Amino acid sequence: MWIMKKIILSLVITLILGSCSNDFINLAPTSNLNSSTFYKTQQDINQAMLSAYASLRTLYNGSFYRLGEIRSDNTTYSWLAGNPANEKGVDEFAAPLLPENNFLKDCWDDGYITILRCNLVLGRSDAATFTSDSEPLRNQYKAEASFIRALTYFWLNRIFGGAAQNGELLGVIKVDKEITPDEAYELRRAPLEEIYALIIADLQFAEANLPPSYSGSDIGRATKGAATALLGKVYMTMAGYPLNKGNEYYNLAIEKFQETVGNSAYSLVAGYGNLFDVDNKNNAESLFEIQYMKGSPDGQTGSPWNNNFAPRFSDKEVVLVGNKGGENAPTQDMSNAYETGDPRKYLSMRDGWTNAQTGAFERDKYVQKYYDVATSGSDNGNNWIELRLADIYLLYAEALVRTGGDKTTALLYVNKIRERARNTPGDPAIEKPADLLADYELTDFSNDEAFLLAIEKERRVELAFENHRWFDLVRTGRAEEVMVAEQQADGFNPFTWSDDMLAYPIPMTVMQSNPQQIIQNNGYTQM
Repeated sequence: MWIMKKIILSLVITLILGSCSNDFINLAPTSNLNSSTFYKTQQDINQAMLSAYASLRTLYNGSFYRLGEIRSDNTTYSWLAGNPANEKGVDEFAAPLLPENNFLKDCWDDGYITILRCNLVLGRSDAATFTSDSEPLRNQYKAEASFIRALTYFWLNRIFGGAAQNGELLGVIKVDKEITPDEAYELRRAPLEEIYALIIADLQFAEANLPPSYSGSDIGRATKGAATALLGKVYMTMAGYPLNKGNEYYNLAIEKFQETVGNSAYSLVAGYGNLFDVDNKNNAESLFEIQYMKGSPDGQTGSPWNNNFAPRFSDKEVVLVGNKGGENAPTQDMSNAYETGDPRKYLSMRDGWTNAQTGAFERDKYVQKYYDVATSGSDNGNNWIELRLADIYLLYAEALVRTGGDKTTALLYVNKIRERARNTPGDPAIEKPADLLADYELTDFSNDEAFLLAIEKERRVELAFENHRWFDLVRTGRAEEVMVAEQQADGFNPFTWSDDMLAYPIPMTVMQSNPQQIIQNNGYTQM
């Protein structure tokens, strides 16, 4: 398999690691260190671990929001250049969505680079020399690598896993240890459930060996609470489409969510806007964030979203420094999803901007949630919040309803989210209605389906532009109904749905490298 061999060969011989700084957030992959002479000491293993964290930045910089949020009814592109086949294939379900789409290739390649960096930590830690007083760090580093590997596989499995042309549910390629380039030729896709079994085992090991918190420059590393919450999300996903494991796994998810919501280390922050304040990173609501910091050489550790999501033809009205990408622009349906006066809308998105030259209001929607002022280019300081308590509250409520559990408790956690939102300062130009985001009562729902739709809507507006919506629609079986309506509203009428659209194709480079071994997903060309 050429592309896998290429990636693995480069990592077997040399690994692009971070600088030798001990600053976790400052880490930038700038040094080449030979793998045959490295990984001998505690410091070496820590540097290898930090390199895996650094790899996450590449994935979150572009691949995930393009293949997740933009795929959903939440966002689109407000500007496209040239012949945007990659963008249209994802956003408009353009037929065919070509396996040579660069977004797919980048996601696959960067995902496996991250996984292979984790495998190096897991494979080399036991033989490395640790000082006697630092011996507990050996398992901690392995647990961190297990968490990041699990998180990366969770993303890859949801993006590429699905019904394959051999009639099986296949996941991605399983690489759970260091391998040689020749061994890479024998790799093939594993059953979907086998990859999830690896994810679960990794997260269980992480739970058992990660600390509950960190201090100083180590803040931002994976914690036990992050592993518990992610494990609950994994069970929740397995309960739904395409594995459809149902109540057994919803109940497993409930157990993990109860541990999370009962953990006194975490709490909702007082105001919704405080969550995304660039000066309030890794706050009490955050379970795990991808760490960024602006101001490093060439902007290597900065985040790009404030610039990427700004209207292409705006100037300093939206961002003060750097380019504007016109990506991930909220749809009209997303704008309409908020109740009038909901502060979360004002803090998350804007319906347009006032042109400083003409005074005209340009109806060009953009995401406001990741606002910062770059040092240069697209070098911002925002973290990406991958796991936070509000997400878990709403998943917990959903799982309780789906299993016929305690609906009063489910209602309690939904209303906690609404209460925080209505007490948050919002758009000063809008007077809040007296009944804004009032607590729900069980009598508001005629049946469980109505309750579940209310939770779905709450997830949409609470977690907007955080890359949850598409995967929620897939696992709950709601993607067809929602996306057909969205595509038709955008003028694609008639729009023909196929369940093959629920999974992306395996990238063409992977298929071409080993066509006899790699099975493509349904709806795409088998090499």
